[in-house]
This record gives sequence, C-alpha cells and structure tokens, in this order.
Amino acid sequence: MTAPYPADPEPVIPDPEPVIPDPAPVIPGPIILDGRTLTVRDVAAVALHGARVVLADEVLPRLARERAVVDDVVDREVPTYGLTTGLGSRSSYALPREELARFSVRTVRGRANAVGDPLPVPVVRAALTARVNGLAGGGSGISPGIVPLLVDLLNCHVHPLVPEVGSIGASDLNQMAHVGLVVIGEGRAELSGEVLDGAEALRRAGLAPAGLGPKDGHVLCSASPLAAGHGGLVLHEAATVLTLAQAVTALTFEGFRANTGPLDARVLGLRPAPGQSRAAAELLALLAGGDLTGPRHARRVQDPISLRCAAQVHGALHAALDFAGAALYPELNGSGDNPVVLPGTDPYQAPNPDTGTDTDEIAGEILSSGNFHTPALALALDTLALALTQTAALSAERMRRLLDPRLSGLPANLSPYGPERSGFAPLAKTAQALVAEIRLLSAPVSTDPRHGAAGVEDDSTNAALGARRLSTMLVRLRQLLAVEAVAAAQAVDLAAPAALGHGPALVHRAVRTLVPPLDDDRPSGADVDRVSEDVLGSDEVRSALRALTEGAS
Repeated sequence: MTAPYPADPEPVIPDPEPVIPDPAPVIPGPIILDGRTLTVRDVAAVALHGARVVLADEVLPRLARERAVVDDVVDREVPTYGLTTGLGSRSSYALPREELARFSVRTVRGRANAVGDPLPVPVVRAALTARVNGLAGGGSGISPGIVPLLVDLLNCHVHPLVPEVGSIGASDLNQMAHVGLVVIGEGRAELSGEVLDGAEALRRAGLAPAGLGPKDGHVLCSASPLAAGHGGLVLHEAATVLTLAQAVTALTFEGFRANTGPLDARVLGLRPAPGQSRAAAELLALLAGGDLTGPRHARRVQDPISLRCAAQVHGALHAALDFAGAALYPELNGSGDNPVVLPGTDPYQAPNPDTGTDTDEIAGEILSSGNFHTPALALALDTLALALTQTAALSAERMRRLLDPRLSGLPANLSPYGPERSGFAPLAKTAQALVAEIRLLSAPVSTDPRHGAAGVEDDSTNAALGARRLSTMLVRLRQLLAVEAVAAAQAVDLAAPAALGHGPALVHRAVRTLVPPLDDDRPSGADVDRVSEDVLGSDEVRSALRALTEGAS
C-alpha cells in the first residue's frame, strides 16, 4: 500500500475584523405604492418578507379622474377597444351597452387558462405588487374600488393560485386572469397554508368580492406584472448570488494561492470593460486582511483563465444586472395597459382664473397602446441568463483546477491520502452536470417563433418565461458554488496559508461549522446541499459578505 501523505499542519486562520451583519430579517415598514418609485428591493420586501403595502395619497383621486373618462366614453358610446368593443380579433365587434359589465366578467373567466403547478407564493406576491403599482401610476381606467382590494389581498396574505405556464409575453393574460377570478370571488387562493375557493379565502380574510364594471376585467388580466414582479425577484437574488460567487472565488484564490496581479486597478484601466473594475475591487476587498495580495505570495506567474479572468467574467455579470435593472424599472413603474386612459383637466378643479374657462367638463382620451409589450425586458433577462452561465462555467473550472496537483500544488483530488483515494474527483462530475443544466436553461426565449391571433397578435416576448427559468438557474448556480466552496475549503486546509482574507475566512468558518474536512472518502452530496442552503442561503452570511463588498468600487 502506498504510504499516505504526511499530515499537514492545521491552517492558521485568524478571526477577521469584526463584521456586523444585518440583524435577523424582520418585516420591513410599509411599502408605499405610488406608481413611480417601486424598486427591486421593495418587491423583495413584499414578496419574501411580507411587508405591507399602502397606496400613496394621490392614487385614488388619480384613479377617479381616469374612471370618469371611461364612464364618459361609455355614455357617449365611443368605439373603444376592450371597453365598448371586443378583444383581439373581435375588436371590430361593438358590444351592447347592457353587456359591458358582464363582458368584464367573461373576460376574466375566459382567460384563466394557465396550466401546471401553482407559482410559488413569493412570485404571486411580486406580481400583485407590480400590478398594483402599475395601476397606481395611472393609465388603466380601472374602477377605483378594485385597487384597494388588490392591496388587501397582499396585506391579508390571500394569494391567488396562479398556474406556472400561460404567458407568451404579450401581456400575462392567461395567468393574471387567475388573480381576477379571486377578485370576483371565484378561482382558488392560498391563505395561511390552506388552499381554498376564492370566495371562502376572501370571506375568512374579512374581504368581499368586487363587482366589475366596463373595462375592469380586461385591466385585471392586462399588462405584464408577472414578468415584472418575477423579474424583480430574480434580479434581487442574482445580485446576491454574484456576491456569493465573488466570495467563493476568493476562497478558491486562497486555496490555490492565486496571483492577484490581474486584479490591479492599473491593469484593468488599460482595457476598462464593463463591470470588471467593480468585480476586481470587490475581490480585493474580500481578500483584504490576508497575505495573498502581497507581491510575493502567489505561487505562479500566470494562473488558469478561470482564476486570472474572474474579474472580467463577474464584471460582465455586473453589467448584465445593470442592463436588466434598466429594462425592469419601467415595467415596475409604468402603465402596461392597452388601451390607456389619458385624463384631461381635473373635473373637481376650479375654473381657470386666467382664462375663465370652466373645467367642470370631463376631458380626456383613451388611446391604443403597445405598452404591454416587453421586448427590452425579455432581451435583458436572456442576457442575464447568458452571463450567469459564464459565471457557472468558471466556477466548475476553478473547482477542477483545485483537484489537479500539477496546477494547484496540492494532493491529487484534494485527498490527504493521495491517488489511492477518490477525494473530490467524483464531485467534479456533479459540478459539470450542474453546468450542463444551467447552460440548457440559458437558451434565449425572446427569439422563439411568434404566435398570431387572427393576424393581429403576431409578436410575443416570453418575458415571464425568461424570469421563471432564471429562478431555476439561480438555484443550480448556488449549488454549483457550494461544490466549489466545499472543495476550496479543503484546499485551504491543505495549503495552510498564514492568514486568510476577511471574506474567505468568513466562508471557510461557515463551511467548517457544517462540514468537516475530507479525510477518507465519504459521500459529499449532502455536504454540498448543506452548504448551499445553510451557508450560501444564510441571510447572516449574505449580509456579512455584502458589508465587506459594499463601496469597494
């Protein structure tokens, strides 16, 4: 039998400088919905942490002014899409006056055609938040009393069951109609973990169904709040996963004893690619406090690309997040309705003192709109998917470099007993399987063949699908980073650096709290799952890492 490698000394890992993480998550204060200022962080607060929402003071008067325009158009029997006419290919069909309210109800019932498992509650809450905020900003002409009911659904935790498949990105009609069903006391909803008929869920929450007037049914189904709300959630998580990727990369840097020269600001300034200086500054901030950044501590003059170009790849992910954020903000804070209602003068305003004009008359227009269409958001979500895939591929390759003694200078496969043990070699296959799934999910969805409804609805974006697949990608990427973290922690144990940077020390300590060093071969899949959930998924760890990297660039 081959003699085992001699035991390595225990690494000296000093405690990092104190990092005070955010306190345990608490329900944030109320989020004010004014149609203008909703952020990704606000969406996450409502969707993930149950924050209450309130309408800004100006919202209900704004809705009343717009509803007066709708009522005026109905009274004058002006041909108006979706209000006094049918929808889609039936837009040339004039609806009888007495049918308008019933048409609203039929619109909701006829479009609740989504299928599959219910979307997770946070996604439904995010979509509701986006829709209420879109309505609060104006343009829909909805009956003012319906919006407070949507607010009550959020605050009373009545969550309509919305099946996961149904939107093609030209409004989320088939899915948001399931929200509309609950609004009118039909459909199904979750309340306190129990799935109930919509009417019963409302009753238990002390709420009453809404009666729909002209246009209301179409408004409840309209716009793209599912793509926007779910998009907000995935952007929030993607930004956090990027911070985790930076921290795990820094841990690998320590175990590999990587050269930090490529992170030098002078080097990056010679070709300032988007995001790379920010990523490099964050990596250096994480490595601060250790000895790796010293000019003589790198083992090699030139490392593999997966380490040497981490700032370039992670910087590209920063840039993709910026692009996605710019595309998402108008979706969270704009009117995605068709048609849109443009109120004129305030019917309650006094006569103009300069002209003597009496403004008591209802003025305004209802115009056809393409604001429901989301090509920029769909493209941005596709771009983010590709950037996440690049980040994933780099993680798997770094992990493989740690296993190779010719490159890492460490025992083969990170086993202290050498070649007669498998060590982490089989885990590299899991890493590659995760990359394969992430790559598959990164296929663009915004370029799919278009669907035409009688030659009218002849383009779509699949933006909601673009957001939904990102949720799965982010789970897989976090699992992949957990694979790298488990291997990198072992590499640090074997390399025994004199001092770790603050970020790597934090991650190493968190990993070792749950997972002991690998001695003889043992199953590692459960270790990876624990690290993914309880280290990389920990609010405390995430907050501490954000504190280390915020302001680095």
